[in-house]
This record gives sequence, structure tokens and C-alpha cells, in this order.
Amino acid sequence: MTIPTDFQVAELALAALAEDGDRDLTSDMTVEPGLPADARIEFRSGGVLAGAPYADAVARACDCAIGWHVADGDEVAAGAVVGTLNGPLAGVLRAERSLLNLLQRASGIATATRAYVHAVTGTGCRILHTRKTAPALRVLDVAGVVAGGGGVHRLDLSHAVMVKDNHWQALARGGRTLADALARARAAGVQALYVEVETPAQLDEACAAGATRLLIDNQTPAMVRAWGAEARRQSPGIEIEATGGITLDNVRAYAESGADYISIGALTHSVRAADLAVEVRF
Repeated sequence: MTIPTDFQVAELALAALAEDGDRDLTSDMTVEPGLPADARIEFRSGGVLAGAPYADAVARACDCAIGWHVADGDEVAAGAVVGTLNGPLAGVLRAERSLLNLLQRASGIATATRAYVHAVTGTGCRILHTRKTAPALRVLDVAGVVAGGGGVHRLDLSHAVMVKDNHWQALARGGRTLADALARARAAGVQALYVEVETPAQLDEACAAGATRLLIDNQTPAMVRAWGAEARRQSPGIEIEATGGITLDNVRAYAESGADYISIGALTHSVRAADLAVEVRF
């Protein structure tokens, strides 16, 4: 994954803080200026921590700092104190909700991802995210997947070719072939040539055109096994990715079918936020 720059992390932190306006009216009315405080960051639900760099950036923007007891990717028990937030009390209170929003989302994604990773242990299959991420939060969401042990898929549209059903139709409508499209991509230096297939005929065409990975969408594990075996017979070394309708209950069956990768949109589009809290101590 492309590691976000400090500037990008800080931008997201400032955007989160901006949602709360330019003044904390309640703290202005109740908090003595300069009063110091420290606060515990509690992971009440337990799970896998993620999003610490973003929480750090929020804290810094509020003249505070976090001393972490655990790192992104660490699995912690319910109720564990994962860090301490120090600074002026007014800054702690201003930072609280924004840093928790980022930690809760990223940690929820990481915790869900870890469950899928555990479910396919020993198969060699990797769990991937999709582009079904929250607008403007893709790098945060993907960081959560990575912290949970998942792998990086396509982060944007500019680094890989991924021919899906609408692209197949576009090729037919324009009188062009998949082989032509992938040849153009190779000539432009693109190495990731992914093709979604829905029929045996498309599988044959994709292999002949030089696809580097087949996406087999909304098929049974048995079909993934059969199509994967045929694709590897025609194009040794081709990668197989299963996607669509995959849950914790059936993910191992897909992994055991021979899929190299399983991409799961629910990791980011239906995330259940982790429960974290900031508790101020005086």
C-alpha cells in the first residue's frame, strides 16, 4: 500500500475537526484556560487497534499528544487501555470525538478483517478490501484492513486494469476485443490486468488475452474450483480471485476451492464501529 504522507494524515485530521466548527462553546463556558488533563483511551469492545496515526494527528492539532500502549494491528482485550491522551483539558475535549470517530471506524474494519483472516488460516489465501469505502476515507479504511491482516487491492482507478461486466459490454459496443484492450495496457506499462468472468467463454478469452488475474464473482466454491483449474491449465500462474456473497460462514470454503484472493466489500461498506472511549482523569 502507498503509505499516506504526514500531510495527508494531517489533512484528514483537520477535516474531522472542522466538522465540529471553529469553537467549542461548551468548553469555553466551563473549562478554566490552561487547566491540564490526561485521559485514558479505552477499547471497551476489544478487538484490533487501527487508525493510531490519524488519532495522533487530531491530538497534535489540539495541542495534545497520545502515548500509545499498543500499536496498530495489536489485538487487545475488552476494556483495555490502549493509550493516554495528554494536554490542556480544552484541547483533550476538542480532540475527543474526532479521534474516536477515526479510531472506531478503522478498528472496526481491522477487527472484522482479522476474523476473516483467521477463518482462512493455513490455506494461503489472502483477504482483500474493495473500493466500497467511505468517501474521502479510503486510505483510512484500507489501513484498517491492513492492520487486520488483509492485503491491498486496487486503491484507485489509475494503477490497474479491471475489466468488469460493463467494460465487456463497452468492448462489444465499440467493436473491440479484450485482447486489444489488454495489449494497449501492457504497452502503457500496466502489469495488473484483472478480468471479471461470468461464463466459460469469457474465461477462455481472458486467458488468451493475457489476463494476470481472474475475478470470479457470485459463483459457488465448486464453480471457483472448476474455473480456477481450467484457467490455470490454459494460463499457468494466473491468479484467481473470488468475490461476491462471501461471508464468515463460507469464506473458508472459497479459500479451499483454490482462490488466491478473496475480496470482501462488507469489510468497509458495512463496518461495525469498535467501541472506544476517552475518559478524562483529574
